[in-house]
Amino acid sequence: MLSSFKKWMAAALVTVASVASAADYEAGKHYRVLENPVAVMQDGQIHVEEAFWYGCSHCFSLESVIVPWKKTLAKDVTFSRVPAMFGRAWVVHAQLYYTADALGVLDQVHSDIFNAIHLQKVRLLTKEEQRDFLMTKADVSAEDFDKAYESFAVRSKMTRGDKRVRAFEISGVPTLVVNGQYIVDASSAGSQEDMVKVVDYLIEQERNR
Repeated sequence: MLSSFKKWMAAALVTVASVASAADYEAGKHYRVLENPVAVMQDGQIHVEEAFWYGCSHCFSLESVIVPWKKTLAKDVTFSRVPAMFGRAWVVHAQLYYTADALGVLDQVHSDIFNAIHLQKVRLLTKEEQRDFLMTKADVSAEDFDKAYESFAVRSKMTRGDKRVRAFEISGVPTLVVNGQYIVDASSAGSQEDMVKVVDYLIEQERNR
C-alpha cells in the first residue's frame, strides 16, 4: 500500500514539475511571436515547420531529436520542412530537396542526404552529384531526374519556399515555426532538446485557443 502511495506521489510530482516547466515558457524569451504571422493552410491542423539547410551541422544534429519527436505528434499536428536559401550552396541543396520531393522519394532519401554531406563528406553541390546520388539511393532514372530538376514545379516551390522562410524573419537555422507565428530556435529555447518542448507547449496553446 505504501509502495503504491509512493508511486502515486512520484507521478504527481512529475506532473506538477512538467506543468511548472511549461508555465515558465515566455514569449520574447523562449520563443518569438511574429508581428505579421505567415499564413498556414486553414485545415484544422496545427502546422509545425522546420526551416533548415542540408549543409548545416546543427540541422543534422537536430534530426536525432526531430525523428523520434515526430512520432509523438497527435493527429491534429502537421510537420513539414522548408529549405532556407541564404547562400548559393543553400539554393543548390534546396533544389535537391524539391527535386526529390517531385520524384516522390524525399522521405526515402532525406536522412541519406544529411548523412552523405556530414558523415561521408559528399557535398552534393552539383547537378551531376545529385543525379548520381538519387540514381543510387532511390533508383531514380537520369531522365526522370533531369526532367524534375529543371521543372517549373520545382522552380515554383523553390520560389515559394524562399519567400516563406524570409517571411519568418529568421537569420539562421534550424528554426521551428508553429502555425506561422511562433519562432523557436536553440538559442531561445535553451537547447535542441528544449526546442521541441517549447513547440509542444505552443501546440497545446494553439489547441486550446
